[in-house]
Amino acid sequence: MPAAPDRQPGAAAAPGRLGIDIGGTKVALRAETGDGRIEESSFTWGPHQDADRDLADLAAHLKEFPGAADVRAVGVAVPATVGPDERITAWPSRPAWSGLALGPALRALFPGAAVAWADDGDLGALAEADAADCPHLLYVGVGTGVGGGLVLNGSLCPGPDRGSFEIGHLVIDQDGPECVCGRRGCLQATASGPATLAHAAALRGAPVTFDELRAGLRDRLPWAVAALDRTARALATAITGVGELVHPERAVLGGGFTAGIPDLLPRVTTHLTTRHRPGHLTPPLSPARLSGLSSLRGALLLARRL
Repeated sequence: MPAAPDRQPGAAAAPGRLGIDIGGTKVALRAETGDGRIEESSFTWGPHQDADRDLADLAAHLKEFPGAADVRAVGVAVPATVGPDERITAWPSRPAWSGLALGPALRALFPGAAVAWADDGDLGALAEADAADCPHLLYVGVGTGVGGGLVLNGSLCPGPDRGSFEIGHLVIDQDGPECVCGRRGCLQATASGPATLAHAAALRGAPVTFDELRAGLRDRLPWAVAALDRTARALATAITGVGELVHPERAVLGGGFTAGIPDLLPRVTTHLTTRHRPGHLTPPLSPARLSGLSSLRGALLLARRL
């Protein structure tokens, strides 16, 4: 960590900002103190599935985290769906949080501070756009699901007050696999990490682990190559569709699955090149710069805007 700047004896530290990335199994925190230091911390949720106990764990960790001692603004990345009444309507990874009044719960943890939250994919896009110095950027993250966000003119689209950018639930195949949301053909039902492994298993005729998929791709085994190609085509289809509507300057591909499968990005790029039409190029695709840190960095950027 950088050393703290000299401070006059007895002088109080200026209030800082805090970003929190709340995940299904892990919570990460990044603080920007008033004297210019950056402090980070993380912890893993307990095995319990109880929202009150989860919040108690978060509160206990905040008490031990120096960066949370005096903050004036807090940005929070959440993977849950939050309704206009500030209540969580769905969070498959922590179902006990459904119905929780998220706004009051977060404000109770930070009395006197401004608090805002947004979808983790949206905030990942915000951070990637900032890192790339690109005001019009599409971010797609492939992991347990498929998330992402869109930044236009430097701001999130459609914006926190109008909901999140749910590219994972963009329908790309009306006859496609069933999604956890209840519809068929959503992008994440075809292109998420688990969906790719399931398709690889169907082609192989036996279960496939992540490491086995990597090995199969290395050895150019037909079932592995075909499964990844299906995922790449689906992602290229979605990116092309968004490009036709809002024309981002570039697209970035991130997420844990993408990071672990180096073949994915060039395969998506190849399929993007086949989707050009005269006068309408698909957006150039590059790897996410912040990898797994994008949502956390985006949460801190959100705090800076409060």
